[in-house]
Amino acid sequence: MREKKISGLQNDKDTAVKPFETRSRGGFENKEKFPLWAYPDTLEAVENMYRKDNCRSKSEFIEKAIKFYLGYLSSNENVNYLSPKITGAVDAVVHGSEQRINRNLFKIAVELGKLSHMIAAANDVSSETLSDLHAMCVEEVRRINGMIDFEKAVEYQRTE
Repeated sequence: MREKKISGLQNDKDTAVKPFETRSRGGFENKEKFPLWAYPDTLEAVENMYRKDNCRSKSEFIEKAIKFYLGYLSSNENVNYLSPKITGAVDAVVHGSEQRINRNLFKIAVELGKLSHMIAAANDVSSETLSDLHAMCVEEVRRINGMIDFEKAVEYQRTE
């Protein structure tokens, strides 16, 4: 007599079974027969493949295919549930990152403002020089894509 394998989800009486689980039922006593209409090429594909899938019969192969398809349909329901949850989580992460970036940009702007006022108070700069400096800085930032290098700025100022 064949020994039953008991999984972690089953008890000794074999009452709990995983969804869509194929288990040995010992013959046809619990199976139901029904008419199956299929195209000849479909039946030929079943004939060619059921042994490759380690099935003992075409019926077993078709039953496995039905259970696979039922699992596929169930997974589509899970996608419809998970997609909004994932989108919400990503939106929350992006929003948090935006808040941190905005706070840091504000702090940098405050520090830059303090430096600008200190330099303006220490130097007597004409409006024309200030306008030329602004144009030069805009062109430089465009050219270097915003990657300002203090050492290169000092070197530039010393060469003029």
